Amino acid sequence: MNEKIGTVAGAVWTALNENGAMNTKDLKKAAKIKTDKDLYLAMGWLLREDKLDVTEEGKDITVVLK
Repeated sequence: MNEKIGTVAGAVWTALNENGAMNTKDLKKAAKIKTDKDLYLAMGWLLREDKLDVTEEGKDITVVLK
């Protein structure tokens, strides 16, 4: 599982690096992630490594690289 999430975290980082700040719906699509669970596990990985900033406005979550 760690290897899979690490791979997905790499896809998240790449998508954000290429596109800038994104909401989770667009990020999931840009990174070609199939499930919300995989997206949020990858985001947690990157947050733990202090590589993301996450903001919440209403129901929208915006993610950007630090």
